[in-house]
Amino acid sequence: MAHGESSATLKVEHTQMFREAAGASQAVLTQSEHQIQFDALGAIIRSLNPRLVITCARGSSDHAATYAKYLIETRARVITASAAPSVSSVYGIDQDLRGCLFLAISQSGRSPDLLASVAAAKSSGATVVALCNSPDAPLMAAAHHAVLLNAGPESSVAATKSYLATLAALARLVAAWTGDAALTIALEALPALMERAWALDWSAAVALLESVEHLYVVGRGLGLGAAQEIALKCKETCHLHAEGFSSAELRHGPFTLLGPKFPALLLAQSDAAGAGVNALAAELASRQVPVLLASAGAYGPRTLPVIDCTAELGPILLVQSAYRMIATLAVRRGLDPDRPPHLSKVTETL
Repeated sequence: MAHGESSATLKVEHTQMFREAAGASQAVLTQSEHQIQFDALGAIIRSLNPRLVITCARGSSDHAATYAKYLIETRARVITASAAPSVSSVYGIDQDLRGCLFLAISQSGRSPDLLASVAAAKSSGATVVALCNSPDAPLMAAAHHAVLLNAGPESSVAATKSYLATLAALARLVAAWTGDAALTIALEALPALMERAWALDWSAAVALLESVEHLYVVGRGLGLGAAQEIALKCKETCHLHAEGFSSAELRHGPFTLLGPKFPALLLAQSDAAGAGVNALAAELASRQVPVLLASAGAYGPRTLPVIDCTAELGPILLVQSAYRMIATLAVRRGLDPDRPPHLSKVTETL
């Protein structure tokens, strides 16, 4: 346990997860000091004019890739799809990727299947851009262009500040690529907004989730990656079986499991997807499903406060608030969020 404490006496403030997540705003501020790399890379991508964007990632980084998909498709209007690393690393299949942008996303940059996918993409004609938090990672050397996330060392198994730095880097990259001045200006305020999001009171979620065994985390569009990430962190640090879903997919089977002992956490960002998520929250509550709703446009005993901001940055703030809640929930459930069983910081998938 952290600092020699037992699970019964561990304080959440003493955990690496809590401290590192709290430092995410500083990581994003540090990243902003390197805006020149994003401007230069944005110009390169604009010149490339990719016919397709392919993301390649695992775990939390793949949730960042989900965010990238919606961000790129809505802002740059280029189809973005997730690569299956096994196609290269297991099946050895080559694909025609000429004229494509290949985004490889990783905190460590050392997973063999990711490196194999990058090598295959380069040989198939793609322009490879790596986003990574480790400056000496093999991934950084393997890519045509590398973006250092500047999150700094991260020792907790649960990636927090590096994940949020990845989302911020993706937003910076897309803003530079598309020349989106409004998003660029919004990013200047992001570190301060993240500090505010960290201070929000999500204790209503801790109270509800402390004794349950199952949870759906629901988002849509730009918020889907946030739902996936929050669900993963609940699994790995809280021993809480959680699944992330799009609100549009919930009725295709998963809906039937929800009930009085199976709650849902709904994330509503301030864009066209938000109204549908708010409406779903009301419907679930009418069916006696315990609902936690993170929304700027709703009020109630289990409404979780959020920072109202431009929709593209909303998922970053939602996850920032959720990380504090999840670290607290883990300790309340008698667990150390820094030491989830059977997991290690670097996952080397073959």
